[in-house]
Amino acid sequence: MGKPTVISLFTGAGGLDYGFEAAGFRTAVALDLDHDSCETIRHNRDWPVIESDLLEVPVEKILETAKLTKGEADIVIGGPPCQPFSKSGYWSRGESQRLKDPRAATLDGYLKVIEGTLPKVFLLENVHGIAYSSKSEGLELLLREIAAINRRTGSNYRPSCAVLNAAWYGVPQLRERFFMVAARDGSQFRFPAASHRAASAEEEDLIALPSYRTAWDALADVIPSPDEDLAMKGKWADLLPSIPEGWNYIWHTDHGKGLRLFGWRRRYWTFLLKLSKTLPSWTIQAQPGPSVGPFHWQNRRLSMREICRLQTFPDDVVIKGARGEVQRQVGNAVPSLLAEVLAREIKAQLLGFRRTTSAPKLLPIDRSPAPPPERVKSVPAKYRELVADHKAHPGTGKGPGARSQGAVAEQPALL
Repeated sequence: MGKPTVISLFTGAGGLDYGFEAAGFRTAVALDLDHDSCETIRHNRDWPVIESDLLEVPVEKILETAKLTKGEADIVIGGPPCQPFSKSGYWSRGESQRLKDPRAATLDGYLKVIEGTLPKVFLLENVHGIAYSSKSEGLELLLREIAAINRRTGSNYRPSCAVLNAAWYGVPQLRERFFMVAARDGSQFRFPAASHRAASAEEEDLIALPSYRTAWDALADVIPSPDEDLAMKGKWADLLPSIPEGWNYIWHTDHGKGLRLFGWRRRYWTFLLKLSKTLPSWTIQAQPGPSVGPFHWQNRRLSMREICRLQTFPDDVVIKGARGEVQRQVGNAVPSLLAEVLAREIKAQLLGFRRTTSAPKLLPIDRSPAPPPERVKSVPAKYRELVADHKAHPGTGKGPGARSQGAVAEQPALL
């Protein structure tokens, strides 16, 4: 039995694809609109690349480039970029408000390819906000349209959905993403159980699992290129050394042990956020501002290789483009190890391959114990004038911006 074939949509830097590659799949075609992402794929792999807007590409061209016929592809994978369903979209009002956003049309493009290629399996990845209760228009659209595809084509796709945290599977990063998997023959997919746990977990069904892989596990042996300028820039650069590993600006509120420079919850969680050697990284951001972390415990930005390590990309992958483009490509990607874990299960459950029992290829080495935390420096004098009795934020949905829209926060739906 040869390698199962992949049609990859919205490929980006290739996070999903590298994971499927590690699980024994072959990318028959990769498609993306972004030039830098396509250059990254061309530089690292010899996969056929279509550089175009999916909405403008005939399905016939995708099949021709992949050298496949309708119904022959083993799997279509992709994460349609859907900003309307991200956290910043929670405040949209009305049942269909977010579906009217033109950026939601990427779901239509993905579904067009499913109907036109009829793969044996498809996997769709998205922000976990697409599954939030009371804001689930995107998920409802997907389920309706997949049912319609079944009626029109005689297929029997029965989606299984879950929001997964990458750290559960050995990725050294806390990152939640939504996944939908369905097989053409109606076989039901079961998402894999967690293989790792938080060090503090006490649940009986988790206690025997190894602890999460950490930032130290991922980064301990990485030496950044001297060509990369990793110095933190901006107004708050000199304050970062005064924050301990694993903390953010909250260290300098009444909820921390530093100076009272800020009000609690008056800043985004990622503001001055610093990695801890003994914890997984927080989510790598795609478009961070100068004070948005996570930052390295050595009080600098993360290098290209370091963010790739935290996303569990293979070490031979090089991201093309300027610094901002590198960050965007990697920050938008699915952690490759998480993709590998799902791909192995899809092969075994839905494609008839023998189950692989060895450890995933992209699982980081356990390098524990980590060395002691870095020394914390004192707050520079220029920030001390900020010391005051700052008030905390009044609560979710109660700030000035939220009140002006009459919005309330949403909670993840159980899937």
